[in-house]
Amino acid sequence: MRAARLIKMVLLLQSRPSMTAGELARELEVSERTVARDAQALSEAGVPVYADRGRAGGYRLIGGYRTRLTGLARGEAEALFLSGVPGALREMGLEDAASAARLKVSAALLPSLRDASRTAAQRFHLDAPNWFTETKAPELLPAVADAVWDDRRVTARYRSREAEVERELEPYGLVLKAGVWYVCARVAEGGSFRVYRIDRFTAVEARADRFIRDEEFDLPGFWEERAEQFARSILRAEVVVRLSEDGVRRLPYAVDPAAAREALAAAGTPDEEGRLTVTLPVESEKVAHAQLAGLGPEVEVLAPESLRARFTDDAIRLGRLYGT
Repeated sequence: MRAARLIKMVLLLQSRPSMTAGELARELEVSERTVARDAQALSEAGVPVYADRGRAGGYRLIGGYRTRLTGLARGEAEALFLSGVPGALREMGLEDAASAARLKVSAALLPSLRDASRTAAQRFHLDAPNWFTETKAPELLPAVADAVWDDRRVTARYRSREAEVERELEPYGLVLKAGVWYVCARVAEGGSFRVYRIDRFTAVEARADRFIRDEEFDLPGFWEERAEQFARSILRAEVVVRLSEDGVRRLPYAVDPAAAREALAAAGTPDEEGRLTVTLPVESEKVAHAQLAGLGPEVEVLAPESLRARFTDDAIRLGRLYGT
């Protein structure tokens, strides 16, 4: 365990001019005191780790030291080949580059590890789109992807609900969510970060100038925050329902899972019939009708009255169909 951590510490210092004790501690998931002990151990073993003292200090390798401990274990080699998503790379126009990279990596591996790409492919496959949906890569995706890789500003025309607008964007990153491609970009005018569906772009023109990327921008963190905001923003209505025990279990699979969990946590105790009354945020009455209908007799709508009337009508029509 410690040997692997020492190797990782050397590789981290080899890849950067200098790192503070705090940065190393976060990367290695240990305390700063452990970092100091590991640095001392490396120094005693002949690895020239130098510690700069003071507030702006840190650790660095001196004398252009380069380690040869860069061989890959089998698990590491297989994980490397899992890091690419073939479908996504193909849609971005990077399939040839990825194929060439895999060949180069395979050629550099030990003979005993050159089957890593095959064994990884046999054990894992990512199919991103949802079931029962046909997805097609946006025509302008390769142009947007080129701009992302090249940190190049683009002038884009975007089709919104109201009209078609033109924006000068700094495209920071791409996200593939359930078969739909998005670009997270900073608007040149105002500097705010926004998310755009790429299939709603009607034109994308790369500009000659590049933008200076904010190195503190965290794409996964930004996407997670915006996705949560979006999910909450569309839940503009509320319904009150009475659920059986089975209905409580199935509710998170019928509606927004986060909203269901919060609503169930805020509910009281079941009544004498074992049913739980829950106030649930929903997108609209129409959407709630479609979602809750899947729960059948495990849910009773109490409010609003108009939604209860929809389910009453459903029950009457079902009774007629089945002769009861």
